[in-house]
Amino acid sequence: MGDACKYAVVTGANKGIGFETIKQLANSGVTVVLTARDEKRGTEATSLLNEQGFSNVVFHQLDVQDAQSIESLAKFVQTQYGRLDILVNNAGASGMVPDEDVLRAINMDLVDWLPGRKTFDDIRVVMKTTYESAKLCLDTNYHGVENVTEVLLPLLQNSPSPRIVNVSSRRGALNISKTIILRMPNEERRKELGDIENLTEYKIDEILQNFLHDLKQDSLEVNGWQMMLPAYSISKLSLNAYTRVLARKYLKMCINCVHPGISDCSLSLFCALLPDGGPTGCYFDRTVVFEF
Repeated sequence: MGDACKYAVVTGANKGIGFETIKQLANSGVTVVLTARDEKRGTEATSLLNEQGFSNVVFHQLDVQDAQSIESLAKFVQTQYGRLDILVNNAGASGMVPDEDVLRAINMDLVDWLPGRKTFDDIRVVMKTTYESAKLCLDTNYHGVENVTEVLLPLLQNSPSPRIVNVSSRRGALNISKTIILRMPNEERRKELGDIENLTEYKIDEILQNFLHDLKQDSLEVNGWQMMLPAYSISKLSLNAYTRVLARKYLKMCINCVHPGISDCSLSLFCALLPDGGPTGCYFDRTVVFEF
């Protein structure tokens, strides 16, 4: 099957890594459905790419938290193409919101504060994790991926070479030893998420429910959750685990997760266009298969 007759969907693609991934896939001859929750922004992004000569990019609205929206996308892909060859799950949320009281106290706007403020202490001072922001993060970064993937799986199964790429992060690593702050402190939970032989989607959901419970009880730190971007971190840990569960279930598919860095969209492209027989159920840190 040549690149010219491949069909792809990229979620959360009106800007950033998703937008650049669309551009590179289109440049490789793939027909790409650019999706975004905001119809106006998605339409504008698609028009921009069309104006740049990428006539093989089309737009379809997608809210990964909305079952009807997901079904609408699936129906569109089925009607237009009859199958899906590549799914790039890129849509994401940070799980944090600015602490307006702190910003007022230091007399600063978030836009002025953000440049260069990336240390653990900086972020914890001005950004906070609320129950609502955490739930939005989990519903987008994990459950959204799960829901979109499950609905699009029949279309992917119609492809002779299906690829699923879940855009992850080093925040989702279980075993990074050089930067301990990235790793989940709770060893038992790390073992649960790393036990691929016994891991299930139900178990992942249970862990996420425990996280939300502990967040509501203000007991994240005492119960061994990451304190740097806690919701984002557990969402990516869960996404990595889901990737492995899915790869074990669908052996004929190539299903991987990738940490692309801050802006290197070429890595999502690398995983999306892996040759037949390539690695599956793996975590790529850049272009290297890395331990989970």
